Amino acid sequence: MIKIRLTKEFRFEMAHALWNYDGLCKNIHGHSYILFVTVIGEPITDKTNPKLGMVMDFGELKGIVSEEVVDQLDHALVLSKDTPNIDQLNIPQMFDRFFVMDYQPTCENMIADFAERIKARLPKGVELHSLKLHETATSFAEWYASDNQ
Repeated sequence: MIKIRLTKEFRFEMAHALWNYDGLCKNIHGHSYILFVTVIGEPITDKTNPKLGMVMDFGELKGIVSEEVVDQLDHALVLSKDTPNIDQLNIPQMFDRFFVMDYQPTCENMIADFAERIKARLPKGVELHSLKLHETATSFAEWYASDNQ
């Protein structure tokens, strides 16, 4: 049987800061992230299935990635749990979308987190092939399933 890869693009705005970093990113700042999600699988061959010929419905992929990543992180501030005095930032009006992660919120760590979230939600027979997360127009991280087996 043939394998086909499907890719869907997502965009979201998010702020973060890198605690104990030695460059400008130690300051709270934001990015216009672009996330490319690629899955791989065999097209459905069951003629009674309404998804005949599809590896996965793009709408279903959109729903998974939106719920696991975009809807949560769009217009959010993300910081590491190691940030001191983090509880002082809990100002409800300005921090409705405030996430404290177990990791430093670098592009690399976020893409690894996204991979685990998305993999757990994919339907049977569909696998996560790769992710590409643009933090800026010229800087991005990539995650490949083949590198992480």
